[in-house]
Amino acid sequence: MRAIVLREHGGPEVLRLEELPDPQPGPGQVRVRVQAVALNHLDLWVRRGMPGLKRPFPMILGSDVAGVLDALGPGVAPEPFAVGDEVVVSPGVSCGRCRQCLAGRDNLCPRYGILGEHLDGGYADYVVVPAANLLPAPKDLSPVERAAIPVTFETVWQMLVEKARVQPGETVLVHAAGSGVGAAAVQVAKLLGATVIATASTDEKLARARSLGADHLLDSKRTDLVAEVKRLTGRRGADVVVEHVGAATWEQSLLACAWGGRVVTCGATSGWDARTDLRQVFYRQLSILGSTMGSKSVLFQVLDLVAAGRLRPVVDRTYPFAEVQAAHRRLEDRAQFGKIVLVPQN
Repeated sequence: MRAIVLREHGGPEVLRLEELPDPQPGPGQVRVRVQAVALNHLDLWVRRGMPGLKRPFPMILGSDVAGVLDALGPGVAPEPFAVGDEVVVSPGVSCGRCRQCLAGRDNLCPRYGILGEHLDGGYADYVVVPAANLLPAPKDLSPVERAAIPVTFETVWQMLVEKARVQPGETVLVHAAGSGVGAAAVQVAKLLGATVIATASTDEKLARARSLGADHLLDSKRTDLVAEVKRLTGRRGADVVVEHVGAATWEQSLLACAWGGRVVTCGATSGWDARTDLRQVFYRQLSILGSTMGSKSVLFQVLDLVAAGRLRPVVDRTYPFAEVQAAHRRLEDRAQFGKIVLVPQN
């Protein structure tokens, strides 16, 4: 098979298209022929090298996979999916046997891993995953659109529905609405009945954020974020702040949050070493909620809402495998709105 292989950490130039043996599914596993695989900031972090990540080379990135079920491993029943079915792959892998997994909190499993980080992912013609990670593909979407769903919507659903517990009538501040997480957060917050304040760095991104349902738009480069959020909320602040930018926005996020509000964070694309004034946290009784991914069951809800037209994946542009370096550079430059997707060449 063709695969984009990482044999050393570094810039986009370390990603190389190679020929590798086709992977074979083991017991309880299936092989999926990849139709499309979306990029995430996680891909950039793994490519550059992350503290604590000790996987041996070669590595294959890619967490967001849409494809066709190609082969069943030993012991895998030919239902509910049969060879030839189009599927979406849940990116989180867990043991399936521990207390957390059996309680439906598989992303808290001690052995939890993510495709493309802890095990080989979808930057290839084929990927092998546990049979339990397959979900039915929404019929009215292209493979590219399907690949733009899993990581961002699974992450945002846990952030806003399960962690922050957004209520109708609340105000949600969404940083970087042009990112995959941001574009999904605008939609989920509106679905929950919230008023959404969205930030972005260009007029084009702000206009697209409005098309997704954002009520108020703030230019992140030219606006005093805290002052504008206070103005828009009658000095109260946002009930919930969706944080995934990190060091560049963290202090503002705390100040823009209402007394008793919630800041929920899933990432730190601008840096993890953010300053926290603890007086803002304890005196104003803020809740800081950490969130990583979501349980496999979340994707069933998300895909139902996508099929019903109530949520929609946002695709920026596609690249063939051979142009993966350009795709990574676009994501690093934060030039995209929504998801960048790779597709295998025929």
